[in-house]
This record gives sequence, structure tokens and C-alpha cells, in this order.
Amino acid sequence: MKIVEVKERNDALIQKLLEVWESSVRATHLFLSEEEIIHIKKYVPQALKAVSYLFIALNEEKSPMAFMGIEGQKLEMLFVSDKERGKGTGKELITYGIRKEQIWEVAVNEQNPLAVGFYEHMGFQVYKRTECDEQGQPYPLLYMRRIRKEEEEL
Repeated sequence: MKIVEVKERNDALIQKLLEVWESSVRATHLFLSEEEIIHIKKYVPQALKAVSYLFIALNEEKSPMAFMGIEGQKLEMLFVSDKERGKGTGKELITYGIRKEQIWEVAVNEQNPLAVGFYEHMGFQVYKRTECDEQGQPYPLLYMRRIRKEEEEL
């Protein structure tokens, strides 16, 4: 696996990342209906183009298998293709982000317990909870901050 930072985000790349996003969401966001996934999917390309830092994990064929977006010191998005889940790809990406961009915060859907557990394992702890997501939808968010120094965790 190779991690690359992407500055130029053309339509072909956005389409490949959208496929990774959808694969990940369908495997992990079981609280979303089909209609909600289709609705949210319309806004993902805009988010991918807008995020300040976009890092992609490439497989041996140089195809994206995961990606993360960072704004400031906050992890805005981390999605791993369903077929790559459980293989350490997410851990490698976030470890890279912690070291390179000093990630300290993340917001995660409370209804995605695997993600909550993953971030706890990576040294994050909940400091705030909201009843709705940042778009005002009824999906509780947990706001988490990294509590351990990277040397202790990584």
C-alpha cells in the first residue's frame, strides 16, 4: 500500500473515490436507508474537492482502496473500501495523518460502533455528543479528541 496526497482532483479520481465511499458506507453505515445513501452521495464529490488535504491509499495496481480528508487538525473523512476493511488500511492512513498533519479531532456517527471503537483504539476519546449530524439530520455524532501522545500509541 502506498499513501499519496492528492492536490489535483479530476472527475475520474473523484468517481473512483466515490466508489470507495459507497462501498464503505454500505458496509458500515447500516443505519442509513437506500434513499439516504443516494441523497448523501450527491454531496460527496463537492466534499472531496473542498477538503484541504486529501490522502489516498493505493493498492499495488495504483487504484484507490481508501482515503481520508483533513481540515486543520480535524479528520473530516476516512473511508475504506469494504474489501479492504480489517486489513490495517484505516490504521495506516490515520497514523499517517496524525504524524503528517497532527490530527487531533474527529466526529463519528454514534450509530457506527465499529468506527467509534476504531477511533478509541487509535487514542481518541469522546468529549461531546450531539443529537443530530452537521447537516441537521437525526444521526447522533460523537466528537472525539486524541488523548494520547502519538509516541505512546504509534
